[in-house]
Amino acid sequence: MAVRLTVSAEAEVPAERLFAVMTDWPRHREWMLLTDAKVVGGDGLGVGTRLAAFTGVGPVGFTDTMEVTAFRPGSMVEVRHTGALVRGSGVFRVEPLAGGRSRVEWVEDLELPLGVVGRVGWLVVRPVFAAALRVSLERLARLAAKA
Repeated sequence: MAVRLTVSAEAEVPAERLFAVMTDWPRHREWMLLTDAKVVGGDGLGVGTRLAAFTGVGPVGFTDTMEVTAFRPGSMVEVRHTGALVRGSGVFRVEPLAGGRSRVEWVEDLELPLGVVGRVGWLVVRPVFAAALRVSLERLARLAAKA
């Protein structure tokens, strides 16, 4: 079963600046909660780039492997989650707003594991996951404003 989660945030910086900070993969640890991302294949800025993002505390956590499947500089990056635990796709869209501001939207279409157990677990995990993604995007907006 697939589920969709969408969160967004606004930033006081132009879309190009927000997108540049967002796709600076090693800087993810600065804004994405408990996550450290790195490029493991490709140039990091185009289709075919492979990423590995470890989410956790210390040695306890999991690695989410991804491949960039679409990339529009300054406005959109889409990934396919390829790991054993996280499956599905994710997309970040950045759009300009009036006054040099911008908005980022994060959409995850995830395939839930474990059948009924996974669906019931999603009911519990979803609000926490959504809050963590929202906090991460707010941190991204603040980081881009400082950079």
